[in-house]
Amino acid sequence: MTESLTITRITHSCHLIRVGGQTVLTDPWFSQRPLYHPGEPIAMMPEDLPHLDAVVISHEHYDHCDLDSFRRYQDKNAPMLVAGPVVDKARKAGFTNVRALEAWESAQVGDLTINAAPGKHGVHEVTYVISGGGRSVFFAGDTLLIPELLTLTDRFGPLDVALLPVNGLHIRMAGNKQVVMNAEEAAELTSALRPKLAVPQHYAFTSGRIGDKLFLKSDKNPTLFVDASRRLVPDVPVQVINPGEPLTVAP
Repeated sequence: MTESLTITRITHSCHLIRVGGQTVLTDPWFSQRPLYHPGEPIAMMPEDLPHLDAVVISHEHYDHCDLDSFRRYQDKNAPMLVAGPVVDKARKAGFTNVRALEAWESAQVGDLTINAAPGKHGVHEVTYVISGGGRSVFFAGDTLLIPELLTLTDRFGPLDVALLPVNGLHIRMAGNKQVVMNAEEAAELTSALRPKLAVPQHYAFTSGRIGDKLFLKSDKNPTLFVDASRRLVPDVPVQVINPGEPLTVAP
């Protein structure tokens, strides 16, 4: 029987995914630092989270791996499936049930299957296909578009939802190097994967007026992805989710 699927965006790439009767948190971010601002509200704090059946973390950057804040979550035995470099950080934050999951490896958590897929960013990154109750969600962290991602449905079957970064972040000080896929590239991936629904993430982030001018360059408007998807793959709907807004995805 196909079960319900609900996604609640907390901020940036941090979501609560309710799938297969279980709840997964992605890439925790619950605070701000100089040069690191979500650019939108943070809808929930760690102490307000529901019971988590699993946590997935794509890489070690603070805006995806805010363990100093997430350590306020009470259940330190919550299963955490993370990119390799995150393991020690999570254990130092007090979490006890931490496992590295690398590309093409999988783990069973209750009735969920969490599959790691490749990613490419400024540091070591993995992405995830989370499946349970006849539903499946691809969580892309903040990866670039790489050829391996175009094969995900060949490996894991049809997707209900693809959560895709869209801001095309460039690092000015590194020769304007791109480290995150942009709206057009995310639409290209949407066209290849053909999920029932595509949801943009990782777009409002800002390093502040001075930081954006000197250090980073990105597109902060998710409608760029909406428009690109309508052009490239008009039969796949796109939904922008505001922080704190639950979205139930029809079967």
